[in-house]
Amino acid sequence: MQRMSYHARTSILVHCVFTTKNREASIAPEMQPRLWSYMGGIARENKMKALAVGGVADHCHVLLSLPPTMAVAKAVQLIKSGSSKWMHGKGQHKFDWQEGYGGFTIGMSQIAATVRYISNQPRHHAKVSFEDEWKAILDKHGFAE
Repeated sequence: MQRMSYHARTSILVHCVFTTKNREASIAPEMQPRLWSYMGGIARENKMKALAVGGVADHCHVLLSLPPTMAVAKAVQLIKSGSSKWMHGKGQHKFDWQEGYGGFTIGMSQIAATVRYISNQPRHHAKVSFEDEWKAILDKHGFAE
């Protein structure tokens, strides 16, 4: 009889949302694809998987698969600090992320819908304000504000 291996196995999927400082529209449309790609690279370099990265001029959504040893706060800190430094290096000296963030767990069955949601941010925000989006996300995850 073959023995089962009991190495650590985790599924830690987190939908992270964070805004630019003072919610300023400081991510120019032409910078967005490059920034989202760079943020995915930061995740990869730090043993995370960015399943989706997207947003608009004043905020960003990232769907991360985290390793078992990484806290959500550390993951967000690495991505925000690395991407902010990159933006400054690209001449975007007035760019900064807001201090806080939202981190919401999802299940495996929600990956496809969450990736679609993140990929459709520009179209979504043509109809829905960030404030309404944020309230809906908080409501969905059981936070009363």
